[in-house]
Amino acid sequence: MKEKIKNTATELFLNLGFKSVTMDDIAHEMGISKKTIYTHFNNKTALVSEVTSSLFCAISEGIDVICSVEKNSIEELYEIKRFVLEHLKNEKTSPLYQLQKYYPKIYATLKKRQLELMQDCVVENLTRGVNSGMYRENINVDFVSRIYFVGVVGIKDNDLFPTNKFPMDVLMDEFLEYHLRGICTPKGLETLEKCITTNQLS
Repeated sequence: MKEKIKNTATELFLNLGFKSVTMDDIAHEMGISKKTIYTHFNNKTALVSEVTSSLFCAISEGIDVICSVEKNSIEELYEIKRFVLEHLKNEKTSPLYQLQKYYPKIYATLKKRQLELMQDCVVENLTRGVNSGMYRENINVDFVSRIYFVGVVGIKDNDLFPTNKFPMDVLMDEFLEYHLRGICTPKGLETLEKCITTNQLS
């Protein structure tokens, strides 16, 4: 039952937002009493914490699988983007923004874990890209990996990029292309153009 509650809550939180969804909404959606939910979770904050932690783990494992295939660096980033958007339901309601605003402690913990995960993943991607001639040899890998993280977090700021004006899937595409055009070699740009075309067709 605990897993069922968590799965239902995850769907609702991602589609409607962490603040918008109440415990009553979850109980109603599942056809159970609110008391049943409180048997497994002390309060909504505890539920939000478990949901975000599980989601983070699922995304981390998926990214690890994608990276283990060792595609070329540019294709890998597009594959990761697709996977994350699928898991986050295209973030129609900016759930991370609501998380930051209404559950700052949970958000801070999540952001720290995200930075650690992304640092390893992005540094490895950049290093492999340089070695394969996709990325320029003179890039500062440590700087680019951090600025990439700042960008990924920054575009989720709903004040700067309101979802009605910047849908998350479009925003992620724009950001990824912006990032890659700054570091690609001519060889890398050829691959990037192919990825953009394939991405638009899918």
